[in-house]
Formats: sequence, structure tokens, C-alpha cells
Amino acid sequence: MAYANFKQTFWSKYIQHELEKKAILADFCNRQFEGEAKYGNQIKILGVGRPSIGNYTGADIGTPETVEDSSVFLTIDKAKYFNFMVDDVDKAQSKPGLMEALMEEATLAMALQIDSDIAEIAGKNAGTTSESTQINTASAAKTAIDAAILKLRENDVPLDADVVMELPPFVYALLKEKYIDLDTDNTEMLRKGIMGRYDGVRVRVTNNLYNDGTDYYCLVRTKKAVAYVNQIDKVEPYRPEGLFSDAIKGLNVYGVKVVRPKELYVIKAHK
Repeated sequence: MAYANFKQTFWSKYIQHELEKKAILADFCNRQFEGEAKYGNQIKILGVGRPSIGNYTGADIGTPETVEDSSVFLTIDKAKYFNFMVDDVDKAQSKPGLMEALMEEATLAMALQIDSDIAEIAGKNAGTTSESTQINTASAAKTAIDAAILKLRENDVPLDADVVMELPPFVYALLKEKYIDLDTDNTEMLRKGIMGRYDGVRVRVTNNLYNDGTDYYCLVRTKKAVAYVNQIDKVEPYRPEGLFSDAIKGLNVYGVKVVRPKELYVIKAHK
């Protein structure tokens, strides 16, 4: 077979690594729960309540309280695939850069799908969502964003917490001239879509935000607000029946869940 020497493990790791770089919204999710993700599995995300604080007077402080368990389950319920043909798998692997280019395009398409799913789930499950708002001036953008940041702070998000806002290009374009501190020399930030800071919050631009047909759902969130678990399940070569060609298919499984809704605010914005 032409694909007898296909480097399955290598290409699985390559795709996983590239997804880390290309999935912009996924980059700012809580990833600490990742492990052996299989479709249909549930991952328990541990959480605990906050103990009460009392006044000590020197008397017996009584029986210790039982702190409520606030754990939630994240289900690996997304399964996405790619499936494309190449002239010869072995030849493609032997030509410098060819297989990388093919896999990069497949990975980019997968990353865009992941970000789209994260944007929709986060957008529909935020702790607070604004009314539909027309944003056509820098002042309107600032007002909407200020309300989002204020709400997170009222929800006890620490001032030093890592917070990001994810905006569609038209909102960012209105905001950037007057209000954003831009670090254009930081190529790592720019690669991750981070265009600068506003009021201590990192500003990212993406075309992948959820749109309900009227509004884009701009996200203002902490890194702990959304949990995301991902695993490249399979990357396999095969010979399509009836064709004189090789093909490669890959399966990626993942799950997304809003686990701290109070740390997620959605601005519903339209032009």
C-alpha cells in the first residue's frame, strides 16, 4: 500500500499542536481538565462553595459547616472530521512541506469550527447578556464594554484577574483609535489575536463570534469562565473504493461548557 508508512502518531501530534496555535477562542479557555477525551465521555470539573465567615468571640464556634459541592460535568459531545485525497501518501510525506501544508489547511478548518462552537456555547450561556445594542461610534463601543467590565467586577472578579474581550472587527475598529493601548511589537500577542488592552482587559479580534442573525455576541470573560477539552482521536490513511488515489481522514472530539457564568458577559452588538 502507498500509505503503509504513514506516520499516524506524528501527524496526530502535529494537528494537536497546530490547533493550540490556531484556535483563538479555545486559547482562552480553562484547559486543566484535559486528559483522555473520548466521544460521549463525561469529565467532572470539581468545584466547591465558599465557606462562611463568622465573628469569633472566644466562645465555642460550633459544628463545622458542610461546604456545598458545586462540581459540574463536561460532556465530550462534539465530533468533527476531515477527509481529503492526495495522489500518494508516501510521496506527499517525502516532499518537503507538502504534507505539512495539507495538514495545516485541515487544521485551520478544524480550529475555525472549534472556535465557532465555543463562541456559540459561551454566547448562549453567559451569566449576563446585554440588550441588542447598535454600536456605530467609539463612544457607543466604550459604553457597552464599560458596562460589561463593571458587571464582572460587581460579580467579584478580582481586579488582577486575566480577562479578555473578544470583538468582531467593526467594534474593534471603532474602539482602537481612542481607547486601546496597542503593542504592535508583540508578535506573540498579535498571533493570538490580541490587539491591545482596554482598562486592563486584553482585546482580541475574531470573525468567529456567534451571530443570531441580528447581533454578534461579543464575549467579555475570565479564563476560568469556559472549560474546553479536546483530543485528536484518529488520523488514518485509506484507499477510497473505486478511486486510484489515497486519502486521509481525521477525527477530533471535544467538549465545551460554561462553568463560571458570572465571569462571562455577552454584549449583543450590531452595526
